[in-house]
Amino acid sequence: MNLTSNYEFTIVVPIYNEADNIDNLEKAFVSYLEHAPRKTCVLFVNDGSKDASLKYLKRICAINRHFYYISFVKNAGLSAAIKAGFDYTESPLVGYMDADLQTTPEDFNLLLAHIDKNSMVIGIRADRKDSFFKNLQSKIANSFRRMMTDDGALDTGCPLKVFKTDVAKRIPLFKGMHRFFPALVLLQDGARYKQIPVRHFPRTAGTSKFNIWNRLIGPFEDCFAYRWMRPRYINYKVGDNNISE
Repeated sequence: MNLTSNYEFTIVVPIYNEADNIDNLEKAFVSYLEHAPRKTCVLFVNDGSKDASLKYLKRICAINRHFYYISFVKNAGLSAAIKAGFDYTESPLVGYMDADLQTTPEDFNLLLAHIDKNSMVIGIRADRKDSFFKNLQSKIANSFRRMMTDDGALDTGCPLKVFKTDVAKRIPLFKGMHRFFPALVLLQDGARYKQIPVRHFPRTAGTSKFNIWNRLIGPFEDCFAYRWMRPRYINYKVGDNNISE
């Protein structure tokens, strides 16, 4: 049995060479789970880390009964780690948060308050604590993406998101997928999403895995991939069946 089925909400946290942040993550999630509004667990996805991340993850998962992990055999990238987290989640709701703690799990409560009436609720980083150049890259990439996808999303780079799990599992997988969650969710019949401002903090441990290529140039190319895929996305709903009792 998949143990996440015992919970209402699973938070997926991709990990790649974040050994310096594991203790901070443990403290943040232990504090949050004590008063989370829904029964919640955390699913860490080790994306083939080359440092001691997996060792530390095993340690904190052994002593915290609401912590779980899966580990890739080799590095597959952020989108793959998020998608694997969705695939391995069996709770009705699933969330996603980066390991850098530039957002806080406490703000999941802001998103969860709106998930019942939406397919997805995403954060918008208010008062961002990044450098001018990083903010400029994100602003350009977000503007171009909105023009190409017409998804209306203001900040797809914000890593704080909540989905209905059945919606998350139907999101198609491709590298860079995580930048297009609003557009990809809207491909599904009847889907809708909401945007909520959340807090943003400077990184205090570990190092960023992003650069001008995967923050700006890569997303430009991915926009054309999305435009190709959008009219080809398959939607279906099953009516009569005798597969379940």
